[in-house]
Amino acid sequence: MQAPIAQEPQKKKKRGFLKWGVGVVAVVGLFSIVTNNNDDDGTTTAESANSVDLVAEAEAEAPAAEAEAPAAEAAPADDGVSTEFSNALRSAERYLDFSSFSYQGLYDQLTSEYGEGYTAEAAQYAMDTVEADWNAEALESAENYLEFSHFSYDGLYKQLTSEYGENFTPEQAQYAVDTVDADWNAEAVEAAESYQELMPMSGAELLNQLTSEYGEGFTQEQAQQAVAAVGL
Repeated sequence: MQAPIAQEPQKKKKRGFLKWGVGVVAVVGLFSIVTNNNDDDGTTTAESANSVDLVAEAEAEAPAAEAEAPAAEAAPADDGVSTEFSNALRSAERYLDFSSFSYQGLYDQLTSEYGEGYTAEAAQYAMDTVEADWNAEALESAENYLEFSHFSYDGLYKQLTSEYGENFTPEQAQYAVDTVDADWNAEAVEAAESYQELMPMSGAELLNQLTSEYGEGFTQEQAQQAVAAVGL
């Protein structure tokens, strides 16, 4: 009998968001000098000189305005928290609005070079301050995985706790798999159909694959009805 195909936890892709910068654009107006071809009119030269002076003053003021922007951004917020710490907290809140994260997964996202690249101190401040229900995050993650692919009860638990998956604590993952609305028999049938499309297997081999701890981790009963459902 063929050995079960080992199922490693699905590696979670690094998630990063596009960072939009805000630039300061200095617009300098150009003055049009209108002359009237009157050689005796002495105002043309004076007006030209005044216009050149105004343009020079505008160009001199523009760099000064731009130089003030970085200083304003670096200033601490009113509550005494540095801008970097405040931004890290805002990033954490936006990530949680966008998707499900474990505590460790969110911290890694904030500090990762593929994510936000915050310092460890700024990321820790965000994690200590952000409002999050980690049990609810684990449940949301479980629901997302079941929409994306087939899982057994045991397989989903491993995915939620794996360092290559979601990195939830055992307690949070247990809450999720116990609470998620899942039909494990239907999940087993879906897994069996996927294996049938992937490679030919005998009924015994498929049963072994579905029940093995290195395979799908379904119960014997779930696997047997799945094998029967695909006609083996």
